[in-house]
Amino acid sequence: MEKFKRLRHQDIYQGNRVHLVTEQLLSPDGKEVTWELIKHIGAAAVIPVDNNGDILMVKQYRLASDSITLEIPAGVLDEKHEDPKECALRELEEETGFQCQHMDFLFKFYSSIGICDEVIHIFVAKDLKKTKQNLDDDEFVEIKSYPLDQLIHMIFSGELLDNKTISALLAYKYQLERGNN
Repeated sequence: MEKFKRLRHQDIYQGNRVHLVTEQLLSPDGKEVTWELIKHIGAAAVIPVDNNGDILMVKQYRLASDSITLEIPAGVLDEKHEDPKECALRELEEETGFQCQHMDFLFKFYSSIGICDEVIHIFVAKDLKKTKQNLDDDEFVEIKSYPLDQLIHMIFSGELLDNKTISALLAYKYQLERGNN
């Protein structure tokens, strides 16, 4: 399949976390098309696994759904070239008040490839050690632990709706079932 060719770029909006652009493209059949794209620096998220095998989850308000959601801890990279693992370590402690002895990369994915270039890197943290929560000024979170099987059930009952959380938990369960702890 042939790629589209970029012709022109226009900045529409530059915010603190997102950048909206339009791209004029030449399609493989020679037609000019305009696509909108949300540019995003990227993010990291972490599945914190306690000594019982339960997962620490974050309850917080999200404007997009205008509701309280249950998610794995996550955050935006501080800069374009920040190591996603460093971001995951920082967000783990900031949001949950835990550090970890072991953190392994699980996978990465585009959060919404049709409209956004954000890539989220998923990690698994084990051997947790309690420290101190250090929330941002606009963060109000509650931490609760759940068995993985309960969280999987919550995905299919419609209680968990966050894409990164659903993807991460299903990938982690798959990894465990294959014997890759």
